[in-house]
Formats: sequence, C-alpha cells, structure tokens
Amino acid sequence: MPVLPLLAAAIVAVLPQDTTRTGATVRVRVTHGGMAVAGAIVRSGAVGAQTDAAGTAVLRLPAGRHDVITSRLGFAPDTLALALAAGQDTSVVIVLEEQAAEMESVVIASTRTSRRVEDSPLRVEVVDEEEVAEKTAMTPGDIAMMLNETSGLRVQTTSPSLGGASVRVQGLRGRYTLLLADGLPLYGGQAGGLGLLQIPPVDLARAEVIKGTASALYGSSALGGVVNLVSRHPDAEPVREMLANQTSRGGSDLVAFASQRLGAATDGDESPLGASLLVSAHRQRANDLDDDGWADMPEYERLVARPRFFFDRGPSSVFATIGFTGEDRDGGTLAGQTAPDGQPYIEALRTRRVDAGTVGRWVIDARDVLSIRGSAVEQRHRHTFGPVRERDRHRTWFTEASLAVPRGRWTYVAGAAYQSERYRNEDITGFDFDFRVPSVFAQADVDPASWLALSASARVDWHNEYATIVSPRVSALLRASEEGELAGWNIRLSGGAGTFAPVPFTEETEVSGLGALQPLTGLQAERAVGGSLDVNGPVRTTLGALEVNATVFASRLSHAVAARAVTGDPRVLMLVNAPLDARTWGTELLARLVRGRARITGTYAFLRATEWDPDRGGSNIRRDVPLAPQHTAGVVGSVEEEERFRIGLELYYTGRQALEDNPYRTSSRPYLIAGLLGERWIETPAGTARTFLNLENIGNVRQTRYDPLLLPERGKGGRWTTDAWTELSGFTVNGGVRFRF
Repeated sequence: MPVLPLLAAAIVAVLPQDTTRTGATVRVRVTHGGMAVAGAIVRSGAVGAQTDAAGTAVLRLPAGRHDVITSRLGFAPDTLALALAAGQDTSVVIVLEEQAAEMESVVIASTRTSRRVEDSPLRVEVVDEEEVAEKTAMTPGDIAMMLNETSGLRVQTTSPSLGGASVRVQGLRGRYTLLLADGLPLYGGQAGGLGLLQIPPVDLARAEVIKGTASALYGSSALGGVVNLVSRHPDAEPVREMLANQTSRGGSDLVAFASQRLGAATDGDESPLGASLLVSAHRQRANDLDDDGWADMPEYERLVARPRFFFDRGPSSVFATIGFTGEDRDGGTLAGQTAPDGQPYIEALRTRRVDAGTVGRWVIDARDVLSIRGSAVEQRHRHTFGPVRERDRHRTWFTEASLAVPRGRWTYVAGAAYQSERYRNEDITGFDFDFRVPSVFAQADVDPASWLALSASARVDWHNEYATIVSPRVSALLRASEEGELAGWNIRLSGGAGTFAPVPFTEETEVSGLGALQPLTGLQAERAVGGSLDVNGPVRTTLGALEVNATVFASRLSHAVAARAVTGDPRVLMLVNAPLDARTWGTELLARLVRGRARITGTYAFLRATEWDPDRGGSNIRRDVPLAPQHTAGVVGSVEEEERFRIGLELYYTGRQALEDNPYRTSSRPYLIAGLLGERWIETPAGTARTFLNLENIGNVRQTRYDPLLLPERGKGGRWTTDAWTELSGFTVNGGVRFRF
C-alpha cells in the first residue's frame, strides 16, 4: 500500500471526529448559472465532501469559526466564513464563477490540479501581470529583464558576440531550465541561449516559475526548474494595443496586440470563441563602445507573429496557437576592422522558427477532467564563426494526455506523454541525435488536515539513448492556524530528483560552435537531487502590509557534463562527465511592503556553488562555479496611482564572481546597477496612451570600462571573447508609448 495514503489516514485518524454533541451541520448547495454543480470539492480543514448530482454536500463541523472552501476545475474557488453554534443546522448556497481564462494556470501549472497558488504544496512563484507590464516598458523586445529581476533567477549572457543569454535557477546552469509557453515546449525541448531574447512580453498575462528539479512533472529538460509563460486571454471587451519604443543605443521595437471574443453572445453569456494576435518587429544597431573594432552589442533584426485561438464553454476549453520567429543577428568585427590576429572575424546567426500547439480539456461525469496537449516545433539555424559555417535543424514533437480525478480530500492525476527531439547538422558531422522518450506519470494531492497539504508525483521516461529514467518528487505544505499571531504563515518542504540527457549544446559551444568540439563518446546522463524549505507569511507593522519569504535550498548534480580543452590544443574541446558532484546550496530572502500607493520590495540571495575543475587536470580538484555570485541583493521602490502615473527606482547589487579563462582577472568586481522608470497615462479621444521613460544602468556600469571584452589571442575552443560578468551596454535610455484603443 502506498506510503502517502497510509500517512494521510494516520493523520486523519488522530483528529477529533465526534461532533454529534458539540458539532453543527452545514448543507452546501453549489450552483452556476442557476444550475447545480456536481463534483465540486467542499472542505473546511480536515473535513471534506463532494457535491452530488443535485450540487449538494453536507459537512459536520465543530462549533466555532470556519472557512468553507469550494473548488471545482474550471471555476474560481470560493471561500465562505461561517460562525457555527453547537447543534446548529445551516444551509448555504455557493455560486461559482467560471474561470475559463485561468484554466491554463490551473491545469498547465506544475501541480496539474485545481489548487490555488497559495494552497499548493509545491511553491510556484508568479510574476503577475502588473510586473510584466512594468518590465515591458523597460525591454519590450524580450523577457530577459523580467526574469533577471525575479528572486532566485539570474539571466546569464552565454554569447557576448551575439548577445545570447540563458536563465539560471538557484545556481544551476541555464541549459537545465525548461522554458514553456502555456505549458507547451514551443521553443524546443531546450530553448538555447537566444530563446529568452526572441520572446516579446506584451501578450503575457504572467510567468510561473518552479525553482528546483521538476523532472517528475515535465521530464528531463526541467532538471533545474521551469519557467512557464502564460498568455493573455480575450476579455469581454476587445483589446487593441500598439507599442513603440526607441533606445539610445539604436534599438527599436514596434509591437501590435489584439484580442477579442468572436461571434455574438447567446442567452446573456459571452461567446465561447475568442482569438488574439501578436505581431512585433525589432531591430538593434551594432555598438562598439570601447572602440576596439569589435561589436559589444550585436546588430539584429527580428520579426515575430503569433495568433492564438480559444474556445471556452464552462469548465471545458480548447486552446490553439501557431507562431513564427525570424531573426538575423550579426556580431564580431565591424566592417573594415580586424581581430588581434589581423583578420576579420564575423559571428552571425540566422534563425527561422515555426511552431504550433494545442491544449484541450473536457469534463467527464461532471467531475473528472481529461487534458490533452500537443506541439510541434521546427527551428533552422545558420551559424557563422569566422570562416566556419554551421547549418542545422532542430525538431521537437510533443504530446501528452492526462486525467485529473478529484475524490473527496484527494485529487489523483495520471497520464502519458511522448516527446521526440531531433537534431541535424549539415556541415559538422558527429553530433546528430534522435531522442525518443515515451513517459508515464502520476500525482496524488491530499489535504489530511486544515494545517497540512501533501503532494507526491513520479515520472518514468523510457529514453531510447539513456535507458529508463525515474524521477520522483514530494512536497508538503504546513499552514498556521487561521487565528493568532502566526495566522497566514506557511511552511513548504519539497524534494525531488531528475535526469538530464547530454547534448552537445553547452555555454562553451554556444560561443565557439560545434566545429571546435570533438564528437560525443561515452557520456552518462546527468542526475540531480535537490530540496528546499520555504517559509512565508505576513508581518504586522505600523508601516503597512509587509510580506516576508525565506527559502533554503540545496542540490547535488552527479555526472555533470563539463567542457575541457584537449591536451596540446586548447582550441579543441571535448565534453566529459565530471568525476566530482556539482554542489549548490543557498538562501533567498524577500520582503515586500505596501503602504497606500507606495510599494517597496527587497531581496537578498546567498549562493555557494562548486564543481569539478576541468582545466587543472586532477580528478579531485574543486572550484567555484564561474559566473555564480555568492551575494546578490536588490531594492525596488515604486509609487503608483492606478491609470495615472508610476515612478519606480531599482537598485541591484551583484557580488564577486569566479571567472574562467580570463587573462585580465580571476574574479569579477562587485557592482551596483541603478535604474529609474517613469510612466504616465494620458486619456485621448481614441484611447489611453501609456507613455514611459526608462533610465537603465544610470551609473554606466560596463565591463569594457574595466577590461577588454576581446582576448589578445584566441582562447579555449577558439573563442575571441571573455565571458560577460556584468553589463556590456552601459547606460541606456529608452522611451516610448503603449497605446490602447
């Protein structure tokens, strides 16, 4: 018999159950649109029941104050506060509101069940729509800044010449982070270093972040964590938006977004059909800020188009999307200039990506929910590394079916998935792969008591190259009493394991290309084990509403793939499994104070990350992970009057970082980035104009003010640049207008 049901049964058994003398009866009838809702979960603390065909559930509760929570897939949860007397018989009616626009967040989110974020044992951090809108005013062309300023995430430049970047989660390298769009891998199973820079945020409602190993939920690509981008859904009122932005470094952005319901309303209800469309164009001129003939900021031109289609009828829904991204990006030496060896060296990348995806959910027997997801992606790249050309093609096919079964206090999820990852290189041999991974997974969530929620999940992947992979995860949420000094405080415990299938794409090969890499031989799959303890809640203060969150985390990565230079020829790389585990542990602290129109958020993170040193020859020599600062902190303050103005000030501190293959220094300098944002809403006869002006990096922190970016001679793998440990663009001003018709 499974351990989790036994544990839940034991906990429930010790709870007081006899309420015949001192208890009260609550009869709850759940409706929507005048019709009974069957299969809804009604609970208060450890007592729960499911509504019958007439939409009725009966609870026997002790006398006193209670919060009765009603939830159902496809509807917004409802909470009703009751004060019950001994022997009282109370009848109440709960009217649930449809939550079709939130279905993706409920089912596609990591928990796969209808829990609210605050009720989930697994911590899911949400970047809400207000924060998305604020970062859109700063960088309308990509989501890099939005993620970089989220606690526990660090956007790291992986290719200084072309501007590529990946997002590290709690110190693990960016290749272990899975990037999803509405729960679908629309940017490929591994998005690559330019994925973050090709996604405009204008059509996003929020971003959901899972920190730590999530392979039990999303497979091997989620070894380090998951970033799920959730799109905006059509509202009752049509939306027409146009955004224009210009930067002092020669960057331009033009974005159009529209969404609306399609068809006429019937019987007073909105039409179930809806659609949205995003079209954007972006360009950036090349900038040589230190006059050495090398582009510190690459030139690019990009076009993005993404229509989406929605069908929402009650708790059932269908979502479909297609997308196109085309980008030409150029870096390296500028026209007429040369590298230190006296020869021009052009770096360039041409990207063409087409994707399609769909998500469908249907209610079975008025309570169970069948979900089906699928996507297909094709990416074509043409890389140029000086005289070397690399043309390649990535294909990702994904499909998944799952069934969510709520039964009383329990919710079970079971499903199966299949993912295919194919890579072909037309110019460099020895790196093609064809991964085919059928999977099954299961999850069980239970609330055995008012103060406890548990979740357990497991996934089995049959990888055609790396045999069978088992990925478990368990989580627990402990809630404080609803009354008293600790009311509102929660503790979350979570731990999991996962496996990552090695591929030739690492931070090193993104800079130097596959032409500098020996064919892969004898690599083992990477394996990670990690856990976290999270505590959060409100603090009473006379200054305003204060929310505090503290996290302790740790992970261990076995058989980590590392790049080392071949003996006798530093320009040739080989990938090997490290003989030592990579170890990461640290803490995150967050405090958010809200008082009237003012909001202040403070964050601090400590990170200790070590790994095997591939360059010093020994099998037991450990080093600090390069580009992983031990100390980072930030303070963000803003004053806002809704739909009138906003003024914000940001300060971000980054401590020293260990550096690799840098002849100018072995560790970076600590630095402070300051930014100032102002927004003003202006009403016009045609609509609302939201004007903005952003001063980014006011102190003009720039790596090339301290050391050259360009190496005096070609380094490891044949690269011409050092790693980027701080900003390359320096002080930048951008301004524009976001007009809503």
